[in-house]
Amino acid sequence: MNDSRRILAFDFGTRRIGVATGQQMLGTGQPLAMIPARDGIPDWQVIEQLLAEWQPDIVLVGLPLNMDDTENDMCARARKFGKRLHGRYHVPVEMVDERLTSFEAKGEVMAAGGSRDFGRHGVDDRAAVLILETWCREQAG
Repeated sequence: MNDSRRILAFDFGTRRIGVATGQQMLGTGQPLAMIPARDGIPDWQVIEQLLAEWQPDIVLVGLPLNMDDTENDMCARARKFGKRLHGRYHVPVEMVDERLTSFEAKGEVMAAGGSRDFGRHGVDDRAAVLILETWCREQAG
């Protein structure tokens, strides 16, 4: 088991895709970018640049399951995004249950006195950090 794996995590959204980076050994992530998307389609060049720059050993994509474990339309779209990442860049991709991450990220922003206008000031990059940290905790468990 390689604890020093470099990770890129994506919080998929139809208007924005949050990105975070981190190392499995540290178990923490840092917000990296928010990539604008048009109906879920990102600027693939930006993603390519991030992958080239950070050279991740594994890529994580948040899977927004419903609270009762069922999948929804966004799950299908997030899985498709993950498959495209894998197909285009040949990186290992894992889907991570992210049910509470956006909720948690919004709470963190409000606790820090940040803007509540999440439409304009997204929390997608922070949600990506939480996806990364959730995965690290699961690996350590």
